[in-house]
Amino acid sequence: MYYLGLDIGSSSIKAALVEISSGKSIGVVQEPETEMGMHAIRNGWAEQKPEDWWNHTCAAINNLKSKFNISKSQIKGIGISYQMHGLVVVDEAGNSLRKSIIWCDSRAVEIGNNAFSEIGEEKCNAHLLNSPANFTASKLKWIKENEPDIYNRIHKLMLPGDYIAFKFSNCINTTISGLSEGIFWDFKNGDIADFLMDHYGIPTAMLPDIVDTFGLQSKVSDLGEKESGLAAGTPILYRAGDQPNNALSLNVFNPGEVAGTGGTSGVVYAVTDSLSVKESARVNNFAHVNYEKSKPPRIGKLLCINGAGIQYRWLLNNLSVNSYEEMNNLASEISVGSDGVRMLPFGNGSERMLNNKDIGSRLVNINLNNHSKAHICRAALEGIAFSFVYGIEILKSDGIEIKVLRVGNDNLFRSEIFANTIATLIEHEIEIYNTTGAIGAARAAGLHDGDFVKFGSNIKDNDHVMTFMPLKDKEPYINAYLNWKKELELIINKN
Repeated sequence: MYYLGLDIGSSSIKAALVEISSGKSIGVVQEPETEMGMHAIRNGWAEQKPEDWWNHTCAAINNLKSKFNISKSQIKGIGISYQMHGLVVVDEAGNSLRKSIIWCDSRAVEIGNNAFSEIGEEKCNAHLLNSPANFTASKLKWIKENEPDIYNRIHKLMLPGDYIAFKFSNCINTTISGLSEGIFWDFKNGDIADFLMDHYGIPTAMLPDIVDTFGLQSKVSDLGEKESGLAAGTPILYRAGDQPNNALSLNVFNPGEVAGTGGTSGVVYAVTDSLSVKESARVNNFAHVNYEKSKPPRIGKLLCINGAGIQYRWLLNNLSVNSYEEMNNLASEISVGSDGVRMLPFGNGSERMLNNKDIGSRLVNINLNNHSKAHICRAALEGIAFSFVYGIEILKSDGIEIKVLRVGNDNLFRSEIFANTIATLIEHEIEIYNTTGAIGAARAAGLHDGDFVKFGSNIKDNDHVMTFMPLKDKEPYINAYLNWKKELELIINKN
C-alpha cells in the first residue's frame, strides 16, 4: 500500500509514491516534462492558470500509476506541498475568477509596505511576525483596488495547495500554516488577523475553514475520482507550503534544526520556539507544519537568497566547460580564498536579506596574467557559500540557534568545496539527504497518527547520503569570508 505526494510548483507538478510500511520512495514523475508557462503582461507580474495545475496533477497521477503498475485502490492517502503565497479566488460555484497571482509577482509590494507603515511596525511584528509586504493578503487588496468586478464576485480565496485539495474533494479549507504564509494569522492572539483584514477592508468570510496540517482534511469526491484517477474516499491527510514542506522532508521540526536548499535560489529555513522578531524586513516568519495553538510555538524563519545556483548555472553556460563536475574539479585545483578573486552571486533581482537592494553579481580582483577559469569557478562556489553564511548570521541575530543543518542533495551541496566552506564557517555539520518535496509530502500523509519518530527514521534509513563535518583548519576560510564580506558591505554602503 502507498501514500501519494504532490508538489505543486510554478515550474512543474511532481508526484511521488512511498511505501507505507517502510517509507521507501517508489518513484517520482513530473508533469509537464518542459517548464510550465507563466503570464507576465507587465514587468514584475507573474500569473498562472490554476486549472493548468490541476490538469498536470491529474496527468502526473495517471503517469505514476501506469509507470509503477499501481491501482487506485492501493493509494491510501494524499499529501500536498505547494508554491507559497499564491492567490486563487473562486466564485460560489468554485470556478476560478482569474489567473492566480503567484509567489514571485511583485505588484502588491507598495500596498504591503503602506500597511506596515500605517498599522505600525511594532504591531505587525508582534502579531504577524512579518510585514504584510507582498504576501497573499496584499495581493487580494490589489484585486479589490484594481479589479472590483472580480472582487465583488469572490466567494473564497485559496492558496495553490488549497485549490488542488478542493479539486480533489469539492471542500474548501486551509491550515494555520497556510494562513500564516498569506499573513492572515495573528500569532499573539492565536486567531485570524482581524486587524489586517479590517485595514484592507476584506471580510474574514472569504477565508477558508481551518483544518489540521496532519489528519483528515477531506476526501476525494466522485468528480475528483473521475478527473484524477484516484479512488473516491481517498483521504487528503497533509498540506503545507513548499518551504515548510522541504524542512519536513529533511526531518526539521525542532528548535536548532535548520533546512537548506541550494537550487537556483538558496533558502535557509530555521525552526524556533520564539515569537520574537528583530529582522522582519529581511526574514519571513511562518507557522511551521507542527505549529499548534495550545503548545509551545514552532515557527519557521525563512531566509531566501535569490542569487545562488543561478550564478553557477550562468558560468556553466558561458565558460568553456561541459558540466558542473568539470567546474567543481577546476575549482578544487585552487586554494581557499581563490587567490584573492571574489565573486558576489546577487544577480537575480533585489535581495530581501540585503534590505531589498539589487546590487547585481560582481567579479572582482581578476589578474589577467595569473587567474584562470579555475579561479572563477572556485570564487563562484565560495561566493555562494559565503552568501549562505551571511544569511545564517542574520538568522542568528534574530535569535536562531543552529545545532544541525540538513540539506537536499542539490547540485551545489554535491560540491565538497561548497559544503565544506559552509560547515567550517558555521561550525556545524551538514547532513545531506536524497529526498524531494513530493516524497516528503507523501511520507507526511502518514503523520496523521503522530509518529514523528518513525517518520524521522524513514528519512535517515532511506535518504541519508553523507555528512560534512567542519574542517579543523578554519583560519583560511574565516579570512576568505571576511574579505568577501568586506567587498559586499562596500557595495551595499554605496547603494
